[in-house]
Amino acid sequence: MKRRTVLKAVPLAGLMPGLLAEATAGSAVTEVYELRVYTTYEGKLQDLLERFREHTMKLFERHGIKNVAYWTPTDEPLKGKTLTYMLKHPSREAATANWKAFQDDPEWQQVRNKSEENGKIVEKVDSTFLMLTDFSPKLN
Repeated sequence: MKRRTVLKAVPLAGLMPGLLAEATAGSAVTEVYELRVYTTYEGKLQDLLERFREHTMKLFERHGIKNVAYWTPTDEPLKGKTLTYMLKHPSREAATANWKAFQDDPEWQQVRNKSEENGKIVEKVDSTFLMLTDFSPKLN
């Protein structure tokens, strides 16, 4: 529940600190992690890794997207055509805004276009937003 909604619905909320604290606790900003899996076209994984290594990671950080970790599979059928990575966002709303700013960044558009001069690199993107459980070790 949003704080503004609580304050409109309960005019005496200022007199009930316990109720207000409970109602606004759920509206606290919650970090979210984003697990992304990119499947590349045949022979394009190295092009994608180079783009991330030289440009994308820095551009993510510029737009408030924190790089957590990057992996490539060691076993078939994903080996040689898959990049899996995890990002961290301050909130789901921030993720939406940060991705929009990233996509609209002229430098990103130039990097993407240059890297795709010989054809598209990424065939498929899967994205899943995740929240840490209360028993999970904390991630950076």
